[in-house]
Amino acid sequence: MINPKLYEVNSRVWIKRFGENANLSDLPDDFISNLASSGINILWLMGIWETCTGIINKYCFEVDLVSSYSRALKDWRDEDVIGSPYSINRYEINPLLGTRDDLLSFRKRLNKSGIKLILDFAANHFGADSLLIKTNPEIFLQADEELMQRDSYTFFRPSIAPDKVFAHGRDPLFPPWKDTIQVNFFSEQTREFLTGLLLQLTELCDGVRCDMAMLPLNNVFYNTWVGVLNKFGIPKPQNEFWQTAITKVKTKKKDFIFLAEAYWDLEWNLQQLGFDFTYDKRLTDRLAASDIQGVKLHLDAGMDYQLKSARFIENHDEERAVAKFGKYRSLAAAAVISTIPGMRFYHDGQFEGKRIKLPVQLGREPVEKPSKTVSNFYTKLLSATNNKIFSEGEWSKLEPFSAGGGNQSYENMFAWQWKLKDERCVILINYSENTSLCRIRFNIPNQNDDVLLTDLLTGKKYKRKAKEILIPGLFIELKSYHTHIFLVE
Repeated sequence: MINPKLYEVNSRVWIKRFGENANLSDLPDDFISNLASSGINILWLMGIWETCTGIINKYCFEVDLVSSYSRALKDWRDEDVIGSPYSINRYEINPLLGTRDDLLSFRKRLNKSGIKLILDFAANHFGADSLLIKTNPEIFLQADEELMQRDSYTFFRPSIAPDKVFAHGRDPLFPPWKDTIQVNFFSEQTREFLTGLLLQLTELCDGVRCDMAMLPLNNVFYNTWVGVLNKFGIPKPQNEFWQTAITKVKTKKKDFIFLAEAYWDLEWNLQQLGFDFTYDKRLTDRLAASDIQGVKLHLDAGMDYQLKSARFIENHDEERAVAKFGKYRSLAAAAVISTIPGMRFYHDGQFEGKRIKLPVQLGREPVEKPSKTVSNFYTKLLSATNNKIFSEGEWSKLEPFSAGGGNQSYENMFAWQWKLKDERCVILINYSENTSLCRIRFNIPNQNDDVLLTDLLTGKKYKRKAKEILIPGLFIELKSYHTHIFLVE
């Protein structure tokens, strides 16, 4: 898929909006048709798998987690804590969401409306008391008593197999996730097992979002677990797990989508291993920092990289965009990610301007009043970018320049264009808190003396002389954090 729009929902919470005991079979056609009319191509059901509920009391009431629950949901109760969706027991549908048949039926309905379904794949770990510890202990990173005595926070004896010592899953930059068990990526048995799971998932969905996709990389895994690997003489494989697994899956189903959660500037590496899309967290951070020049430089990357970048300003791991950016800056940032090449990645609640980040361990969400300003803007933005020029067209940057008089506010402007045959859209975004001025030049699609500019966000039309656009350049004045999306005729 080229330049798709993805929409993420927190499945176990979102499903309750359709009834306290609703499952996937209860979802109305209106939900699907509304996604399709907004131009959404992919739905990500985050957190659909069966979890390890038996470890909730042991691991989900630590001080930091309890504090996050209180910030998000003032009246939370113990029963609202349902555990992390990434403490996976098995890749079976969580009974809270329905059955395998319910999922297949829902996917069929989505596909009929032109929407693909992606689900989670957390290759790095399973839940800390997954049944697989009994049935497939060889896939996990085993340790010993000495290591556990030295570091009882990282190593543990699972309740399901108390005679063995294993490692908790972890990101090397943070403490271990104590509700998980680490898989051993240097084991060929593990790689075959996980590849087999992926092949099975091709029967249930159209793609996977791969949690923390950098962690299985050979160098990352080695640097994270060097003490264990060296102690037990476990050698580094020659091949990367992802390259082998993705190749096998795409041999079976060539259009199966792989989306990587990726950080540490390893996005390009993962793309080369076969990922169709990788998170673009660097763009998010630069937009959040109002690093206008940094964003412009970021968008100078090669088109092969950009087309595989997933652009977002919020998701379930990030703070809500309105809270992090401020309302109006978040709308300008949304205009950026929606009008550049790559995957446009949106999060449930983003279109309504929700401000509260919900911890993934909670199964109930707070009631928030939607923002009319935010909702109206996204309605117009999604409609404007539903034009096929934004999915099939050719994108290029434009260079704003001074409108004269020594005014330097043109530096606050982002500008680019899309071309498809004789169609052209020109986008200008003032990414600052001050009114900004600039001039902009671009080639016009016809030889007429007059050019009609229709702003797809407001419906306003502007007639300008072709000569003005070419020399001295179209004059633009934009208020703080405002956007023009001009259809040029």
